[in-house]
Amino acid sequence: MTQKQYILAIDEGTTSTRAVIIDRDGQVIADSQREFTQYFPQPGWVEHDANEIWINVLATMTIAVTKAGIKPEQVAGIGITNQRETTVVWDKNTGLPIYHAIVWQSRQSKDITDQLLEEGYADMIHQKTGLIIDPYFSATKVRWILDHVPGAQERAAKGELLFGTINTWLAWKLSGGKLHITDYTNASRTMLFNLQTLTWDQDILDLLNIPRLMMPEVVSNSGIYGMTAPVHFFGKSIPIAGMIGDQQSALFGQQATAPGMIKNTYGTGGFLVMNTGAQPVYSKNNLLTTIAYSLDGQTTYALEGSIFVAGSAIQWLRDSMKMIPSAHASEQAVKKSTSANEIYVVPAFTGLGAPYWDADARGAIFGITRGTTKYDFVKATLQSLAYQTRDVVDTMQKDTGIAIPTISVDGGATRNNYLMQFQADIMGIPIKRAHNIETTALGAAFLAGLATGFWQDMDELKQLTTTGQTFTPQMEKTTRNRLYQGWQRAVQATIAFKPN
Repeated sequence: MTQKQYILAIDEGTTSTRAVIIDRDGQVIADSQREFTQYFPQPGWVEHDANEIWINVLATMTIAVTKAGIKPEQVAGIGITNQRETTVVWDKNTGLPIYHAIVWQSRQSKDITDQLLEEGYADMIHQKTGLIIDPYFSATKVRWILDHVPGAQERAAKGELLFGTINTWLAWKLSGGKLHITDYTNASRTMLFNLQTLTWDQDILDLLNIPRLMMPEVVSNSGIYGMTAPVHFFGKSIPIAGMIGDQQSALFGQQATAPGMIKNTYGTGGFLVMNTGAQPVYSKNNLLTTIAYSLDGQTTYALEGSIFVAGSAIQWLRDSMKMIPSAHASEQAVKKSTSANEIYVVPAFTGLGAPYWDADARGAIFGITRGTTKYDFVKATLQSLAYQTRDVVDTMQKDTGIAIPTISVDGGATRNNYLMQFQADIMGIPIKRAHNIETTALGAAFLAGLATGFWQDMDELKQLTTTGQTFTPQMEKTTRNRLYQGWQRAVQATIAFKPN
């Protein structure tokens, strides 16, 4: 009798590593999760230890397989999804990073982006990559590492150093150094990838003096790229068969595969992605043009709005402000608030993302009085996630002219019913929460499953995708408009008040 098969998804996020075992019905049968260290060497800088992430992957994979009670050979394939833009440079011979991974949130390469903007490269880079010039993306993070690690530029020019986002790093480690690859979605977030030619752009590489020898091969989001080194997976070689950036993975996990379909993932940040079909749509309002996924030689594009601070604002309430004992407690705290929504928290801890793109902005609070309580503060912080989401959705409608009838949502913060209801209210659009809110892992699993024949085709995947609760708007239009106008004033005041 043939043993049942499963897919293992590695979901490598910004604050934790998760390994998930998924069965043929798309159900999670076991998982393991571990948080890892966040380094903040200077204000606005965020770094990770890439080796700690790798050790977490090994640990969570082992625990998930053990918890599932399955044999390693029952894993048909491994899919990888990852925090995008986070940049690792490592020594090809030793396998050791030459510096901490610089995280997508980090602003430490701002001087480099400022210079590019001053020299007039904004239009050229937008046309080639679909992105705006910002420290968010990988390109200037690579340049920063090559500038700040002695001898790095020379070693890179000799082919001794490799660059990768976290997916590339993990594929290289899992394969025992045999695979130096990235996928189309992660490549499209580096500010080094040309959306028209679907290759690394030599003009931008030359502009930033990044040797092409450092760059990984770009591959489809679904395919058997190579095998795990047996030493890393219970002595077995398992196909590494799917790879996709976390936000695109959530889009694919929700099967938002038709143009105009949109999802928002409330993770560390908040990320809205709209499927725009076979042609890239270039935003006139500071949204990002990106690749949604590439399958069977067909590339599907997307528009994206990135909110830098979402779930991390709730972590801030918990860890730094000590206002709540856990993220889950935020919903209970809101019930104790007596404010009339007059308080606004603008959580620009690492600048403002879409559609403002102001790297210099810093967090601000407006409307507090002597009677303000910590419960009011928690409520206003949760509301900031919804306000920022509306900023992006309104902009998407402007850019595309497509009416958005509903928004599909996933991610940890969607468990908060208050936030989901306020989101529906402030937008006047129904919010559909995924039945399985961990759609990020599911997307990577789907792609690995397609490559290995675990699932036959997209039609089979659609049968596995179900919607959970729908939140319908209940707020009067005049109230909605008044509250949102207050938010817009708060953002403008935040932008006006910048550190010298």
